[in-house]
Formats: sequence, structure tokens, C-alpha cells
Amino acid sequence: MFLTRKDGRPAKEHAHPYLSGNFAPIQTLRPLTSCIYTGSIPQELGGGQYVRNGGNPLTNEDLGRDAHWFDGDGMLSGVLFRRTGEKGTTIDPEFVNQYILTDVYLHSKSNRSLRTPLLPSIATLIDPLNSLFTVTLTIARTLLLVFLSHLPGSQQAVKRISVANTGVLYHDGRALATCESGPPIRIQLPSLETVGWFNGRQAENESIRGQKAGFGGEGLLSFMEEWTTGHPRVDPDTQELISFHSSFAPPYVRYSIVPPTSCKVPATAPPHRFDVPIPGMSGAKMMHDFGVSLTHTVIMDLPLSLDPLNLARNKPVVSYDPTQRSRFGVFPRYSPASIRWFETNPCCIFHTANCWSTTSPSSSSPIPLTTVHLLACRLTSASVVYSAGDLSSPAPTSPVPPSYAEEEQCRLYYYAFDLSSSSSSSTPSAQWALSSLAMEFPSLAPAASMRDARYIYGCSNSAASFSAALGRAAKIDFLAKMDVQALIAQGKASPPESVRGCVDTRPIDEILSSSDPKDPIKLFPMPKGYYAQEPRFVARAHSQSEDDGWLLFYVFDESQLDERGGAPPGSRSELWVLDARDMKTVVAKVFLPQRVPYGLHGSWFSEREVNNQRDLLNVRRVVEVEEAVNDGWWTWIRDGILRKIG
Repeated sequence: MFLTRKDGRPAKEHAHPYLSGNFAPIQTLRPLTSCIYTGSIPQELGGGQYVRNGGNPLTNEDLGRDAHWFDGDGMLSGVLFRRTGEKGTTIDPEFVNQYILTDVYLHSKSNRSLRTPLLPSIATLIDPLNSLFTVTLTIARTLLLVFLSHLPGSQQAVKRISVANTGVLYHDGRALATCESGPPIRIQLPSLETVGWFNGRQAENESIRGQKAGFGGEGLLSFMEEWTTGHPRVDPDTQELISFHSSFAPPYVRYSIVPPTSCKVPATAPPHRFDVPIPGMSGAKMMHDFGVSLTHTVIMDLPLSLDPLNLARNKPVVSYDPTQRSRFGVFPRYSPASIRWFETNPCCIFHTANCWSTTSPSSSSPIPLTTVHLLACRLTSASVVYSAGDLSSPAPTSPVPPSYAEEEQCRLYYYAFDLSSSSSSSTPSAQWALSSLAMEFPSLAPAASMRDARYIYGCSNSAASFSAALGRAAKIDFLAKMDVQALIAQGKASPPESVRGCVDTRPIDEILSSSDPKDPIKLFPMPKGYYAQEPRFVARAHSQSEDDGWLLFYVFDESQLDERGGAPPGSRSELWVLDARDMKTVVAKVFLPQRVPYGLHGSWFSEREVNNQRDLLNVRRVVEVEEAVNDGWWTWIRDGILRKIG
């Protein structure tokens, strides 16, 4: 299919890989709908709900437009494991999917003139072939549409630009959806209805409302300073919510800690910490994730900038510089001012797998030695950012030093940061890959997070990286389980080369053929033509080991696609329940009434969490579009502008 562009540039000869197949958006919304299943659903799933978030563009008429996998209005797709029967021991799975009713979604839904999404695509911001004029015009269009939304005649004002399409988590009686272009937004389980924006103190439409400001404060730039990471962390012991906020203005990153209502935090901890500046950031960065241990926090200042001022430097708004160093800032949880920076080779990291701290006796001081450890999915370039927008990676504008040159890869890396006062080193004390396998979308048993966890689960594929060729999309055909304790011990016993080194260099075929029950890497290969999404761990009751539980993940059989690669209306996805101990046994398959597009991050909400949500007064709703009142000349002008730029 040949698609046309409206900007005069040549059309591509292929459909956008992230707008077609099972990446294509779906507009069918279902309330809780009973599903059939095979196998045996574990009782531990009873009353709980698996929910996954992802971008699903509401406005999708112009298929030749710039588009990116990270674009799109947030859509939640969930499976509730409802308890039925007299004793509640029968489990009936029910599927539900809902758009997250953000300001952007509600405005797009009510604006009949909108043919392309209100917000600029990430692809527009990163494409080096786009001129300064094109990017500026695109941003100006968004600003004008937002301005018009606040004037008389508009059905929905756009106060926040987040599409909330990244992750979901639970904190202190609230289920929250996230995206770093705004604060979290509360959703209601199990219906997945939207409650309202959460500012760190309360959410809209809650029965108790406070007057104090939350994320971002009340200043002129509060709308930008409330932007919150897509991956906040909840301490499994204290139940504190730890997050950071990136912006375009110094100090570029701020830091917040939200305690739970039933306080379990240390007596020395402050009741709230909102928007505490992180000193030492080198500039505005595209910072998606961070590391949090029980005692320390790790902020990543990597050479992937997200800065509108790049346009004045003749660079895209989002730009990767492979000649610059990567920097990791490590500080005690309650003392960001005590940050210590470590530098190493350039890289991109979008997801951390775990972070933990250890102490050991010092031979020269009564103060114990502290080391902070980080596991992260390290990419050697930003190519995945471009391929997800169906773009070729640009060539570096400056020569890359030979010491920085690395092959294209995405691997699970181990970093160690020595914080002892006797150490003056500004480089990590350890940094190497645990395996040569491609690894992304990592997760672990929630109870083991922020500790020295043994197992990390994640997604892999047959290629060495998640960067796909132009016109193709990266897909997940393997799930991986790594015994990271064993691999780290192996690396310490025989240290690989710093940065470029790797502990386990075996290819996929060799790992699959292994019959060693103690093999530190186990793979679950998807059947031919089937592709998975990010898995989430659910523990067995009274579990005997850290991996005693199941992985839940969505699956799609691409044999359902038509000869042109499209997904027919009757296409369906499945939810699989995999035994995490052996990584072989699929104990249950839930057959969904429709497909779930390949998306981003999910979470498991336990029966206790579903049943113990905070009270609310109302939820957000889509208001039927009303015929605009004719206010004379202003209505005529406004409608003309909307038709022209929509």
C-alpha cells in the first residue's frame, strides 16, 4: 500500500509498521465481558486483575502521517479473574478495555475537525530530515489547538498534555496510569474507568480534597514541573511512592516522595518531599526510568537529550550524541543534595530491572562501605527510538571515539557504584552484560524489588537487539528468566572486560538446547507465528522460592493477519499463564473477545488492592458532542481555523 504525505516529501512504499498488523489501534471498547479458557487458573489469581497500558491513537485517519510506537492515546486492556460460586473458588475471567480519558482524549473525541492527533508525533521531533520550519509549525499547531480549547465553544479544555499511555501501578488505594508528559492519572478497578489526575496528594473526583499543592507546585512553570516519570517506584516495605520529574529548564530534574496514609516510613523521613531539585544534571534529557533501592536512588543523565532549544542548535528536539559520556547520579533516598556522579561510555537505558544496596565492613573506618547495584537494559545506541518511528538512525555528526564504538545490542547490564568515602573513582566499579541475549521490558517478583533479587524476567527476540529494519517492527518471540545472582557471582569470579564484556556469551540456540537444571538462563520460546508482550509475575500463596508463581502476558497469533498484513475485525488475542519455575508449562490460556495491540507496560493488581481502593465521588465521562452554539463571527473564525489545521 502506497501512502501519501501532506508535507510534500516522498511517500513511503510500505505501511507504517507500528500502525499495522497487531500494532494497529483498535476502537472497540468492551465492558467486563466473560471469556472462555483452557487449563487451570490458579486460585491465587482469584479476585485480582491484570492490566496493560499502551498507545492507541483515537485520531488515525491519516495513515501517511509521522507516527511512533510511543505516540497514541492511552488504552487499558485488562482481565479480571472474578470469583464466583458459593465458596468463591470458581474463577471466571472477564476482559475489559477502556481509553484513559485524558484532556487530550476528551478534546479529540469532541473535536470533529481533528484528522490527525493533537500532539506532535515523537517521529516528527526526532526525524533529522524534518526542517526547523516543519517542526516549529507542528509545535505551533499543537499550541494553537490547546489555546483554542480554552475559548468559548470548545467542549473540552486541554489543561494537561499527557496521554497516559505508558504504565500502570498501585499506590495507597489508587491505581494510577502514567506517562512522563504529565502527572499520573487515577483509574478505577476493575472497570478501568478514569477518575482524574493525581498530584501526589489527591486525585480529582475523590471524596476528600486538600488545598496544598502537589507535584509541580503553583508557580508559572508548574504545568511542566509536574511531569512525572512513566515508572514511579513503590517501596515494598514502607509503601512510599518515589518518582522524578523532568523538564526543559534548570535544574532539569526534580524528585518527590509520597508516603502512604498508614505511615510505615522511618521516623527520620519527612512526611512529604515534593519537587526537590537534583543537582548536577547536564541538561534536559529524555529520561524514562531510574533506579530505587531501599536506601538509595540512581538518576541517569544519558546523552539522549529532549530539548526544544536543540532546534536552535540545528538538531532534532530529541537527539542522541554518541560522543558524550553517560552519567549516573547516586544519592541517599532522603538526601538528593548528597548526590555523587559516576561517568562511563555513552548508552541509552529506557528500563531498569532492579536496584539494591549492600554494606560491608571497612578495614580503615568504623563506617561500613556502601555499594549501590543496578540492573538495566542497556542499548548501545538510540536506534530503537528511530525504528519505532519507522525512521533510519542518523549518522553521528561528529567522529565517535574508538573507545566508545560498540556493536548494536540491547543487553541486561550490571552496574556497581562504590560510595565509600575512601573511593574517589568517578566510574562504576563494575559494568558488564550478564548475557549476550537481547533483553528488554524487565520485571521481577514485586516482593523482591529493591533487594538482591535472584530472578529477572523479560522479553527477548531472535535478533541481537530490539532495533528493527526500516519498515519492520521488533516483536517478542522469547520470554527470558535470568538467575542474576548466579551470573553476577560468575562475573565477579572472572570479571569480563569493563563496558564491552559479557558473562554468558551463549546464543539462543545453545541456551535452548541446555539440559542443565541449574542453567542460569531459561527461555520460553513462543510457538511459530505467536508473539508475546511484557510479562508480569504473580506469586503463589505460601511460595517456597522467589520464582514460585506465574507469569501473565498477552499473546497474539499472527496467522490471523490477512495477506496484506492487516488484522481483520475478528482477530483475537489471548492471555497466557506460564509457570515461572520451569518456564515451560502454560497452565492456562484465556481467549479474549478481541485483540490487544502490542503495547507497553502492565501490572498485576491483587484481590486486596482491587477491594481496597479509595472512595470517589465520580469518574470522568465522554460528553456527547453537542452542536456548537453560533456565537457569530467568533464561531465562524474558530471553526475555520480548526478545519484548516485539524
